[in-house]
Amino acid sequence: MERIIKIGGATLNQTPIDWHNNTTNILSAIATAKLQKIKLLCLPEMCVTGYGCEDLFLSDWVLDRAWQELESIVIECHDIIVCLGIPVKINSVVYNGVAVVENQVIKGITLKQNMALDGVHYEPRWFTPWRANEIVETERNGRFIQAGDVVYNALGITFGFEICEDAWRVDRPGHRLCERGVDLILNPSASHFALGKSEAREKQVVIDGSKKFSCAYLFVNLLGNEAGRMIYDGDIIFGQHGRLLRINKRLSFKSFNLLSCEINFDKPNSSQILPMLDSKERNEEFARAESLALFDYLRKSNAKGFVLSLSGGADSSCCAVLVAEMVRRGIAELGVESFCELLSIPNKVLHAAHFEQPTTNYHQRITNILLTTAYQGTINSSAKTLNAAKQLAYSIGAVFEHWVIDEEVDSYTSKIEKVLGRKLTWETDDIAMQNIQARSRSPIIWLLANIKKSILLTTSNRSEGDVGYATMDGDTSGSLAPLAGIDKSFILQWLNWAEKELGYHGLKWVNTLQPTAELRPLERTQTDEKDLMPYDLLVKIERLAIRDRKSPAEVYQLLSEDWLDKSTLKAYIVKFFKMWAANQWKRERIAPSFHLDDFNVDPRSWCRFPILSGSFVDELAILQKI
Repeated sequence: MERIIKIGGATLNQTPIDWHNNTTNILSAIATAKLQKIKLLCLPEMCVTGYGCEDLFLSDWVLDRAWQELESIVIECHDIIVCLGIPVKINSVVYNGVAVVENQVIKGITLKQNMALDGVHYEPRWFTPWRANEIVETERNGRFIQAGDVVYNALGITFGFEICEDAWRVDRPGHRLCERGVDLILNPSASHFALGKSEAREKQVVIDGSKKFSCAYLFVNLLGNEAGRMIYDGDIIFGQHGRLLRINKRLSFKSFNLLSCEINFDKPNSSQILPMLDSKERNEEFARAESLALFDYLRKSNAKGFVLSLSGGADSSCCAVLVAEMVRRGIAELGVESFCELLSIPNKVLHAAHFEQPTTNYHQRITNILLTTAYQGTINSSAKTLNAAKQLAYSIGAVFEHWVIDEEVDSYTSKIEKVLGRKLTWETDDIAMQNIQARSRSPIIWLLANIKKSILLTTSNRSEGDVGYATMDGDTSGSLAPLAGIDKSFILQWLNWAEKELGYHGLKWVNTLQPTAELRPLERTQTDEKDLMPYDLLVKIERLAIRDRKSPAEVYQLLSEDWLDKSTLKAYIVKFFKMWAANQWKRERIAPSFHLDDFNVDPRSWCRFPILSGSFVDELAILQKI
């Protein structure tokens, strides 16, 4: 008789030590799986505690409570096998484990063999890697349980685990599992989102793994903005013998998603192949990831909405559109009532008769409740940016306010002029006079955010973070930086895409403007690229210097073939490295940001750099000699 088994994977939107939420999601997934006649269900890595507990994993009480939650879950695991991630302490050492529960009994705990220690990950701080091929017994409540490199026999098949990072190593556990004759490899993961990463998972982890190890393979990821910075896309991927069988639609707003597949372990070519519905297009991925991250951040922080200083420029406009897109996508998936309930929007408020812009469009109504924008003009602001900000805010339904801050700027400058005994001028005090305008905007927009009990969005992007092209406590002022993980070139092209493909026609005024800080007098025609360098080049230098860790001379050698004016290129590279070294202190103070790309410049997640350094003096001297 053929071994045809219905296997399931469930992605969960968990939160560190939110025991009720986490266990409720797990139990809901198990109950749904049983209704669907799933025989074996795999849940994500560290789903009991949440993956992002960080140093809480060093607290014994957290480990004890996690085991208590596991025992409460075990009771519900009858007529099904459930695999779920949990931290485990054995002989005073903490491990990253997956408990396998069958018919209300813990059959074993497989322990992770490879710790993630690159990019955003610091797992060895909390967990010790397990040794291949070793198994021990650990005692829990008078019962001994096998733990370590365990494989399992059930339902007529043999199965084992690669846990997240395990599958990305050359010497991955799958090689040894293949030698032990497993039919199925399960991969419970907490694999952070990055643009384009899902395709790499499908190819490297599932397709290549299932082919190389002659088995069926199931990858299951966490879902949502779990702890603030990392986004998990909720990937569930089935493969067998090098074929992709089924994938789910990622980046869901739901608390859990379940996906199943009937796998024929005797005739792999007869296994169920189902339609692939998930989009991998880069602009769409960005919109979906940001929307979900903002939604989770808002509801998990218990804030009432967002406040945004809307300048009419690209970055602040992008933030505004992303909030509107969060509303649109959330309603589309959850429905109006559920969306509002999760964000604690009272029904009576939603249906109130008075709105600044009366509309029957629920997207605009809810955006009006959740997003307040303000254009804070100065004598150096233009009518074009004011109009761009106003038209965009009205088009998405956001509250729009407008005031000027010249009085505040004059107050600050007059006091300093009295101290100095002279007038401030653009010729002698350019940077200071720019910065005081940006900083003068901060107190009043913070005041509005505090009163509204809302999250103040700061609009700095990654390109500005590279070179410190931002005023600390000015345009960096805020509690969340949605764009600090993405470069300016991507933002500019995304806004054009959003206007055309997502229907945000209010962006047409923004998309015609050249990026500018508007901090110098208008007759000086200030633009960002004139202050810095062409954004496309800045991104190329950034990727080579920061992501790929190349020296100034190496960056030059790699770019010079495509750049005709070699002296100008060299000058831009020198400028980048000097500004990078001088502005680490600013990057240390960037508001929490989302990890979106294959790298970022946040020192609390991806890129650590000394605040004080030799500023590449010798390295730039070598470049100048080329």
